[in-house]
Amino acid sequence: MNLDAITTRIIAAARQANRDPASVRLVAVSKFHPQEAVVEVLKAGHYLFGENRVQEAVAKFAPLRAAYPSIELHLIGPLQTNKAEEAVRHFDVIEVLDRPKLAEALAAAMRKTGRSVPCYIEINSGAEPQKAGILPEALPDFLRLCCDDYGLPITGLMCIPPQGDDPRPHFRRLKELADQHALPNISMGMSADFESAIQEGSTEVRIGTAIFGERTKKSVDI
Repeated sequence: MNLDAITTRIIAAARQANRDPASVRLVAVSKFHPQEAVVEVLKAGHYLFGENRVQEAVAKFAPLRAAYPSIELHLIGPLQTNKAEEAVRHFDVIEVLDRPKLAEALAAAMRKTGRSVPCYIEINSGAEPQKAGILPEALPDFLRLCCDDYGLPITGLMCIPPQGDDPRPHFRRLKELADQHALPNISMGMSADFESAIQEGSTEVRIGTAIFGERTKKSVDI
């Protein structure tokens, strides 16, 4: 486990950007890693985690919450509308709001469960046709739909820059959008580029491989 080393790098990147290191939160991405690895991180005093799949997260974290009530769990992977209620019941933040039908499903799930779960809108900053997310120019209308029509608690934005691109322009654009719409949370930056993301204004970096090591299943590096 490389938690201490990553924390040190986050602090250094924040200070280099003349930012308070406390303004950057580390989301330890535990997807595909066993519960034992999560417990090791919990014992080190870190409680903020990201998971991609609802069922995997529930199986892994539900037994841990009694012993570690400070756990904060973020959904950072694609969410099907038929799993919206389960996600609302078990996650503390949903970072992947990316389409009107999901907004409607989440609003219905929050009414049913009585839980108000903060949501981030996922931005497709590279306009990649194969990738989920709202195009930057569509954000104002989508934000109005989420807030005015569905009453969702939108508190931030998230993006994953295209592979092979310089990530900094994408990070810069996301920061501009968040500032324009007074959204305080900016989730951007992964294992390979989190220091650049911090320098461009990220408030949350999602890091898995650099903390837990290689995963047992193939996926895009987080």
